[in-house]
Amino acid sequence: MAKKDKAPQVADTGHEWDGIRELTNPPPRWWMISLHASWIFCLVYLVLYPSIPLLHGSTKGLLGWTQIKEFKEAVAENDAIKAPYLKKVADMDGQALMADPAMRNFAESSAKALFGDNCAACHGAGGQGAAGLFPNLADDDWLFGGDFDTIVESITDGREGSMPAHEGMIEDAQINQMADFVLAAAQGKASKQGFIRFDENGCSGCHGEDAKGGVINDLGSGAANLTDGIWRFGGSREDILRTIRYGVNEDPADVPKTRIAIMPAFGEKLSPEAIKMLAVKVHQFGGGK
Repeated sequence: MAKKDKAPQVADTGHEWDGIRELTNPPPRWWMISLHASWIFCLVYLVLYPSIPLLHGSTKGLLGWTQIKEFKEAVAENDAIKAPYLKKVADMDGQALMADPAMRNFAESSAKALFGDNCAACHGAGGQGAAGLFPNLADDDWLFGGDFDTIVESITDGREGSMPAHEGMIEDAQINQMADFVLAAAQGKASKQGFIRFDENGCSGCHGEDAKGGVINDLGSGAANLTDGIWRFGGSREDILRTIRYGVNEDPADVPKTRIAIMPAFGEKLSPEAIKMLAVKVHQFGGGK
């Protein structure tokens, strides 16, 4: 039988490794089209957009596009959409703003970013605060009042409570008795004798004879409720002793261990409209009255 002719040999480069020859076949047509389309795209991009670094900046491109320019245009567009709503916010009082579903929804939505940028660092994303450090905004315990206008005032002007340091004012044994009384009062177990000592030590002057305190007003009267189990600085006996001994917002130079509890004022940082919208969010957090 005659042998079949050998298959035609394909040209190669002359390179061979382990019996594998490097051929000179051209790449597939789709591959070549993609290659040329790629360099053409790059060339067009170089011409139209900023791309080539220079000593002081880069080429500008024929379109004059920049990310900053696009960002500013988007901000301007967003501001134009929000402008009529912000005007309504400026013209509405708290009750009207809370009563209008559309405006309240706008205020709450806008306040998410405002709260995250200005308030969440201390009060938490959900307004839950931090035990022993920052107040919880998600409950209904309002030391300075929780109505809309008061919240606006708190955000605008800030707040700074105070409690005198009792170390040196009364004996250490009396301080320990007061700590025990506060713990018992929070559990509804305070004795009649405990209330007598509470009054004798001058605590009822701020916290009231029933130890239930009251909203702090512009005259400086009012104080925390000691009977509700809600603790600004922690409810352990050690926490209570520290508060009684060293007070709150005393001069650190005189009382180094005093607790510092100051809320900054945002009146100069935020617009009145932004503060109103923040007040809506805070009001909704705690179901303020």
